[in-house]
Amino acid sequence: MNFGAAGRSSWRSARNSRVQLWDVNIRCRGSNQTTQQDKAAKRSPLRPEPSPTHDWIGPPNPLSNLRPIIYRIPEEESELEKRLRNLRQETEDWNHKFWTKQNLNFSKEKEAFLVSQLSVKGLTLRDPDGRRRSLSSEEMAVFYKSFLDKNRIRHASYNKEWYRRNFTITLLMARVVLSSMWRTFTQRWNRKKSGSPTL
Repeated sequence: MNFGAAGRSSWRSARNSRVQLWDVNIRCRGSNQTTQQDKAAKRSPLRPEPSPTHDWIGPPNPLSNLRPIIYRIPEEESELEKRLRNLRQETEDWNHKFWTKQNLNFSKEKEAFLVSQLSVKGLTLRDPDGRRRSLSSEEMAVFYKSFLDKNRIRHASYNKEWYRRNFTITLLMARVVLSSMWRTFTQRWNRKKSGSPTL
């Protein structure tokens, strides 16, 4: 697969596993005028097609810090397996969206706090040599506590939904395993009844 001069892509297979990793590096041309907000909802266009045998796991997203996953689509996927795959994909997308928004808000509010605290001291964001100024860990602790307090309800709602989704996914996974075991058992039973050799 050729992505041209602007990018490079390589895939690595995890040995003895149903997981394959993909690695995508994009070189930007010229000055970077794209803001974080513009990139927030976008994912890399260089995503492999779903595989019938492997899940694809990509590099961490720079905004959500989560690795994107493309779940495998088995050749003879049952309705139950499809339901599970769709819920897992939907949960991954929901997770990506939440953490992208949360991380962008965190960065924006942290920057505003830094600027306001430096201006109180009569300082600019950069020193005369152009180096970025920072605050002490004690001063930043005030911001971290404030941010956590302000977002407590949002995080609690996220955790509640996260547990609900994972519980549903776990139940669906158990149903898929039991269904597969039952299918294997009935196939062997039918072969035994018909006199065909079992595998």
